[in-house]
Amino acid sequence: MTPRFTHFAAIDWSGAAGERHRGIAVAMMAANDPAPHLVRPGHVWSRAEVLDWLVEEAPPQTIFGFDLGQSLPFADAGAFFPGWADSPPDARALWTMVDAICADDPHMGVSSFVDHPEIARYFRRHAGREGDLFGGGPGRFRATEAAQNAMGCRPTSNFNLVGAAQVGKGSLSGMRLLNRLPREIAVWPMDPLPASGKVVVEIYTTIAALAAGRTARASKIRDSLALVQALAGLNCAPSLLPEIITDHAADALITAAWLRNHAGRSELWHPAAMNAKIAQTEGWTFGAF
Repeated sequence: MTPRFTHFAAIDWSGAAGERHRGIAVAMMAANDPAPHLVRPGHVWSRAEVLDWLVEEAPPQTIFGFDLGQSLPFADAGAFFPGWADSPPDARALWTMVDAICADDPHMGVSSFVDHPEIARYFRRHAGREGDLFGGGPGRFRATEAAQNAMGCRPTSNFNLVGAAQVGKGSLSGMRLLNRLPREIAVWPMDPLPASGKVVVEIYTTIAALAAGRTARASKIRDSLALVQALAGLNCAPSLLPEIITDHAADALITAAWLRNHAGRSELWHPAAMNAKIAQTEGWTFGAF
């Protein structure tokens, strides 16, 4: 595949309440950089600032990997919310619904969506409690999460809003951001990969950590020595890093380097288990196969 991107960005996202989040980290790497770097190191990002930076400041030929779920499970039941007449038909309609229902929630929050009297029935929302339509067990999964599991990752259902490993609120707040992107910025795989311009994809930082020589259970890094070792596994030179580094920053740095190494692999843009219907409803994690 001909080199398509000049810059590679990874965003470790957060669905926490409030305006600014220490759980958000943004890392960037140019094609010829020896190592990735944090964008605005030390800054405590808001979700709106990430959106503005992506649209207004980032280089025009950048791929942006967001560590969040682009959508909810659909293929397993033929609907996001089976049995509900207002269940959206595809991912973009879901993004629009989330953003509309949460129009009065500040900072791209999603309380109004998860508290909606019909929608709440499909989520695990409190410790030891779940909606009557949640389905039990670990919850429903998308096709891409089945692929992640087969790779040795440990995905969590986007219908789970409870516990340290929950990803649902981050994914839902991310859908609000995706809904606000200018239409000329492609979101793969809902949009095909364009010949030029900015492209947003879903990432799972554990995939990058595995490629860097970590295990799924030890994918989180919180010290600079372990980070340097992981980056070396991705063919990056050592760089000056603080002695103590957050796992969010490490996730973003490692994944930016992984994107630099793998965004040119044609087969990752055409995963065998992803058909046109899955692409439009559930989306896909770049790098899952």
